[in-house]
Amino acid sequence: MKTVTIFGKSWDLHVISVLNTTLEENLNMIFDSISYLKEHGLRVFFDAEHFYDGFKNNKDYAINVLKTAIEAKADVIILCDTNGGTLPHEFLEITKEVKSLVNIPIGVHCHNDSGVAVANSLLGVIAGATQIQGTINGIGERCGNADICQIIPALELKMGIHALKTSKEKLKSLKQLSLYLYEILHMRPNPYQPYVGENAFAHKGGVHVDAVLKNKIAYEHISPEEVGNIRLFSISELSGKANIIAKAKEFGFDIKKDDPIVANILNKIKELEYKGYHLEGANGTLYLLIAKELGLYKKLFHVIRWRTISESHNGDTTAESSIKIRVGDREIFVIAEGNGPVNAQDKAIRKAMMEFFPEIEKVQLINYKVSIADTAQGTASSVRTFIEFTDGKTNWITVGVSTNILEASKEALIDGYDYYLQRLKRKTQ
Repeated sequence: MKTVTIFGKSWDLHVISVLNTTLEENLNMIFDSISYLKEHGLRVFFDAEHFYDGFKNNKDYAINVLKTAIEAKADVIILCDTNGGTLPHEFLEITKEVKSLVNIPIGVHCHNDSGVAVANSLLGVIAGATQIQGTINGIGERCGNADICQIIPALELKMGIHALKTSKEKLKSLKQLSLYLYEILHMRPNPYQPYVGENAFAHKGGVHVDAVLKNKIAYEHISPEEVGNIRLFSISELSGKANIIAKAKEFGFDIKKDDPIVANILNKIKELEYKGYHLEGANGTLYLLIAKELGLYKKLFHVIRWRTISESHNGDTTAESSIKIRVGDREIFVIAEGNGPVNAQDKAIRKAMMEFFPEIEKVQLINYKVSIADTAQGTASSVRTFIEFTDGKTNWITVGVSTNILEASKEALIDGYDYYLQRLKRKTQ
């Protein structure tokens, strides 16, 4: 049987001020619409729009809207917090009361304007709702809808309610689903998104990391693998030895806890961050740093000369970059043009390195960000560039710092390609 969802006004303010009709006529429209659909053999879900605001403003009328829908043979009624302004304590009580008054299944539809859409959705289930309306990643109007990427694991893993028709193995595809939607919408994933975000299981503080290494549940409410996520360890000047060891292990390096190299790496990180580098999240740069300190880094190419020129003439801007690199006994010099100086730099290094390392064709630059590393000097301040790369399977970030934005960009670009080649070399050894 096919299903159709329609919505109707349950807040008397909307009926009078928006629809410009009478309360009685609104009930008649709801009844007639549902009856028409039922007569044509359809299953009908009725969304009672603005129900919670309507209930608080005119309880009797809001309930009457639901009873009209039931009388017209609606199969499910959905209570909507359309403005997202209902707080959890009142949401629970109202939903419970409605459930006690109706004899058909109910659902809930929550917006996140008060930051409680997920909490209200779960309370709706506790109150007796059997359907939750939400969206992947919570994407929706204004502050968004209830995020089903949070609701599903909460139901499955914490409330013992099977929201999925298949086994919990299906839940392991949750992060992949989340990322897929961000990709097709050309949106940047939210790293702080619960369960599926990049930072959802990231540990930074030395005490936290040390505890997680000893017992993972010490600082994790579920295992990241259950939702297809991974555990990450962040590094910064605030990190302790446990962070370094954990991060090295993540990179495939084996460092003992009492190895003096750990202190050397920590000191190096502090020196770099004092100069304006931010290594938290910059896995590419951090990997190269640790590899060099461990003596596992072998320079694969040398940049002998690099020049970038940007010109403006009659409102048109052009950029050109030239680079000479050496690999072994061979040298190559190339020139490339771009729609900006960084783009020209990137094209030049790719063009030169493709002669020696054709595998970098898979690598793409997907994000470029510049920030001030030191504001004390005004326009003479150091700048910090973050560049994100991908090979289609994994992403990595490198960082460069200089008083010259092109020099900082060059550093991050070189490290980005160097990181990729270094990782390939280790995999083949």
